[in-house]
Amino acid sequence: MKTLILIAAILFSHSMISATETKIMVRAKARDAKFIGTSLGGAHIIIRNKLNQRILAEGNTTGSTGNTDLIMKTPRIRGNSIADEQTGGFMAAVDIDEPTFVNIEVISPLNSKQAQAVVSTELWLIPGKHILGEGIILEIPGYIIDILKPRTHQYIPLRSIKDTPFLFQANIVMMCGCVIDKGGVWNSDEIEVRGILKKDGKFIKNVEMSLVSANLFEGSHVISSPGNYELVLYAYHEKTGNTGVDKVNYVVYE
Repeated sequence: MKTLILIAAILFSHSMISATETKIMVRAKARDAKFIGTSLGGAHIIIRNKLNQRILAEGNTTGSTGNTDLIMKTPRIRGNSIADEQTGGFMAAVDIDEPTFVNIEVISPLNSKQAQAVVSTELWLIPGKHILGEGIILEIPGYIIDILKPRTHQYIPLRSIKDTPFLFQANIVMMCGCVIDKGGVWNSDEIEVRGILKKDGKFIKNVEMSLVSANLFEGSHVISSPGNYELVLYAYHEKTGNTGVDKVNYVVYE
């Protein structure tokens, strides 16, 4: 029995000694925008051994969204990095003793469930051969949309809104949290924002939404009858293919 324990200990010790720490920097970047870092709650990173699905490393990106001029305004030249030491990322350290094929999964934005997307890639990790600098960058498409008015399942008396425009409001940002504004780097004039309004499951009209201040869009509709209403609000940018959606249900009663 003692001999078996000794052999097991030697084998375990040998496996620990032969495993080599291998570092890999993983970053999440919003499509047509900047990196996802601490200010948005980070992106969640999972690195798995593709063969057996064992998780080798897991954590959230931290750091800044990066340098706007460098990322958005400077022409990209091969070999030049768009990330620096402060740019958001997750530094993973995995112990492997042989080349290992891994799956890297990014879940982002971590704290905005209705906008959450999962993006992944696969590659070989070689023991002791670190992937640093910019590292592995995964692109997250879309917009984060939060309908502010009406509130979810809000009950609204018809007498309080009848024959007056009922206001819809939504906050919309890039997937990195970057600001959408008129004439800005992310120009609201280029983004189609519209609400699809339904009553008791039937289409009523499209509600045009316009920017009133940074990230804040508004539209209105005169509601003249009670019922169960649903607003599906979307944003669409033709040049990049970025899209985003949020939905809200509310009740108007007599």
